[in-house]
Amino acid sequence: MVLYYAKGACSQAPHIILHEAGFDHDSIRVDLKTKQTERGEDYLAVNPKGAVPALRLDDGEILTENAVVLQFLGDKAGGPLLPGVGDLRRYRVLEWLNFVATELHKSFGPFFKPTGEETKQFARDLVASKLDFVEGRIGGKPFLMGDIFTLPDAYLFVMLGWLGAAKLDPSRWPKLQAYRRRIEQRPSVRQVLEFEGLVPVEAAG
Repeated sequence: MVLYYAKGACSQAPHIILHEAGFDHDSIRVDLKTKQTERGEDYLAVNPKGAVPALRLDDGEILTENAVVLQFLGDKAGGPLLPGVGDLRRYRVLEWLNFVATELHKSFGPFFKPTGEETKQFARDLVASKLDFVEGRIGGKPFLMGDIFTLPDAYLFVMLGWLGAAKLDPSRWPKLQAYRRRIEQRPSVRQVLEFEGLVPVEAAG
């Protein structure tokens, strides 16, 4: 499989899951402004939507839309990342996945576009209200689903990394701050952060 990603973008979530599940894959960086890959490819020929992620499957098929790519990887991995069909826990995982994708992710849009301050303040208040909800629901649990790391944890981790872009003070959500620190220590997450150049590469000990 080949993941087309952009540094720090929402594609970081499937990047984490690829490492979490131990899938053999390649990762190709995309410049979202020029729509060119680091290999000089026209990214619009890969994904005409021009957004990341895109996942090229081994048979050449291209899969897009973050929540769908994550669900595909979860099903392919099996196990706790996404419980099987018919298990209520599966639909709780997908419930959180869709909340992060549609309620939280989309609310960040104005911070990455040339919009006015009034629009950004509206979005800032909206994001804050969504995070208030998550803060209340997560309580003292290690992860969204309790003791088990699942697909939406990778996605929410990325969204919490965008608070600076939204000019939101993370101290308002102490439980989510602790949650993000926990996830950041996972080997899969450290691998991706290092690969994308977002943290220094740790020397082998």
